[in-house]
Amino acid sequence: MRNTVNTLRRFFCLRRAKKIVIMKDMELKIQEREKVEKSTEVLRREGYIPAVFYGRGMETKSLFVSKKDFTKTFRDAGTNTVITLLFSDGKNAAIIHDVQYDPISDDVLHVDFYGVRMDEKITVTVPIDFSGESPAVKEKGGVLNKALLEIEVEALPGNLPHEFVVNVGGLSEIDQAIYVKDLVVAPGVEILADPEAVIVSVTPPVKEEELAPAPALDLADVKVETEEKKAEREAGKASEENASAS
Repeated sequence: MRNTVNTLRRFFCLRRAKKIVIMKDMELKIQEREKVEKSTEVLRREGYIPAVFYGRGMETKSLFVSKKDFTKTFRDAGTNTVITLLFSDGKNAAIIHDVQYDPISDDVLHVDFYGVRMDEKITVTVPIDFSGESPAVKEKGGVLNKALLEIEVEALPGNLPHEFVVNVGGLSEIDQAIYVKDLVVAPGVEILADPEAVIVSVTPPVKEEELAPAPALDLADVKVETEEKKAEREAGKASEENASAS
């Protein structure tokens, strides 16, 4: 009977645990650098970001993109969602492969766009978004441990999930967990992480004895030890001086 109850509890927990978010098509207008006779610094002051486009078997192009447009697209797409780059003479599917920031101002300095072919699988890292509130934490004092914050997957560009939403509202018992194998993925998407890896779990509350403060340090002992070390050094120095004199 207990096994049946545990199985049912796990079933209803996992039914509410996760869902997949797939983003709609996004477009980003870009311009080729060679067609504009302005320096990089001037373009940055005018609100543009230098960029580069490349991909397997594709021509590498130096670009620049509106900072305002890129910020919005990057916020929605991240680095694992396919966007459509609009060139002056055509368009190409790509992902935002790398973003470089100014270490002081945190402004975007440069962007790498990686061109993809819609009929070739690619590997990306998909973030995990946690939602809900665990009853085991709220009512039983458990501690919510998020072991994974992202999952590596392989799929055709058009099938890539934007994120995995994991609802912890079904974690009602201490030591209950949600695993990678519990994620539901769309057809054609392969999760590359260990299926037995824990995504999130609830551990027992920390006991008071485990939080006991460390014993107070006796400053008198420290002083005595320091004085002893000093006496030893002086005695050694005196011995060396006597040896040199003889």
